[in-house]
Amino acid sequence: MKKIAFIGSRGYPYVYGGYETFIKELGERLTRDGFDITVYCHKNLFTEYPESIGGIRLVYISTIERKSLSQFIHSFRSIFHAVLKDYDLIYVVNSANGPFGILTKLFRKKTVINLDGLEWKRPKWKGLGSKYFYFSSKIATKVYKNLVTDSVEMQKVYKKEFNADSDMIAYGANIRFSKTPELIKKWGLVKNEYYLIVGRLVPDNNSDIIIREFIKSDSSKKLVIVGDVPYKDSYAKKIKSIVDNRLVFTGYVKDQDILAELYHNSFVYFHGHEYGGTNPAMLKALAYGCAVCALDTVFNREMLENEKHGVLFTKEPDNLKNIIYYLESNHQILKDLRLTARKRITDHYNWELITDQYKTLFEKILKTE
Repeated sequence: MKKIAFIGSRGYPYVYGGYETFIKELGERLTRDGFDITVYCHKNLFTEYPESIGGIRLVYISTIERKSLSQFIHSFRSIFHAVLKDYDLIYVVNSANGPFGILTKLFRKKTVINLDGLEWKRPKWKGLGSKYFYFSSKIATKVYKNLVTDSVEMQKVYKKEFNADSDMIAYGANIRFSKTPELIKKWGLVKNEYYLIVGRLVPDNNSDIIIREFIKSDSSKKLVIVGDVPYKDSYAKKIKSIVDNRLVFTGYVKDQDILAELYHNSFVYFHGHEYGGTNPAMLKALAYGCAVCALDTVFNREMLENEKHGVLFTKEPDNLKNIIYYLESNHQILKDLRLTARKRITDHYNWELITDQYKTLFEKILKTE
C-alpha cells in the first residue's frame, strides 16, 4: 500500500475552498482504491483531533494566527515533518509553497506540486506579494520533480513563462439537481428571476463590472451577489455600498444546500474570474445545470469550449449590458446551455475520471528510481 501525504490545504474534512474540496474528493477515492492517504491539517482550525477519518490519516500541525503568514508557516512545518517520515510520495498544493521543495529535494522525496492560478498577476498581491508569488512559482518548477497544472492554458503559461513541463489534470465537480428550492425564499427570490455571482469581492473577480453593466441594463430581474472578503477592504466596501433595489448581497453562504439552490434556480450565473485555471465556482455552476455567462479569458474559453457551454462577455463598456438584453430576449439559448452544462462535467471534469488520471500519474512516479 503506497503512502501519500497531502500538504498545503487547511485540512480534512474541513471544506473551506478549492484545495480542501480537491483533497477531500481525491483523497477519499484514493483511499477507497487502496492508497494510504495522510492529510496535514491546520491544528488551529480544529477542536477535535482524531487520528483518522474514513481511513484517511490526519496530522495536525500548529501555526501562527496571522493571515499573511499562517499558511506559509504551516506548510513549512508540515513539509519538514513529512520529509522525516516514510511517505512514498508528498503532494503539495499551492505554488506559494514552491521554495519548500528544496527540503523534499534535499531528503530525496518523490514529490508533486499543484501549480494553481497566476497569483502574481492578481491585484490583491501588489508589490512584494506579487514578486514572491512569481519567485515561488518559478522556483517550484526547479525543485519539485513533478508539476501538475489544472488546465491546458495554465500548462501553456508555465511552459512559456518558466520553460517547465507539467502534467495537466483538471479540477472536478459533482453533478447535482435541485432538491429544496424553497431555501432561496429567505431572500425573496423566485426561480429564473435573478442573476447570480459567486466569489470573493476582489478586483480580479470583476464583480464591479458585472454589477455596473447589470444596473445599466434596466433588467427587471435581481442580481444576487454571494461572497465577501474576511477583512476590511476598500474595494469590497465600495461594491457593497452600491444602492439598487435589485441587488441582493447575501455575504458568505456556508450552507452548501442553500448555495446549491441559489445556483440551480438562477436565470444566469455570471463568472468574472480572470486569472485562475479550472475554476471551482464555474465547475459548480455547470454541474448544477446553470446557464453560464463568463468573462472572455483563455481559461474560461477552455472550460466552456469557447461558447459551446456558455456565453462570453468582455470588459468593454456596454458589452455585458447588451448581452443581458440579448439573453432576456432569447430564452431558448439559456435552455440549451442548461441542457448541455452537466454534460461538460460528465465528459471532462468528473472526479472519477480525475482520480484515474492521478492514479496513473502516481503509479508512474512511484515506479521511477
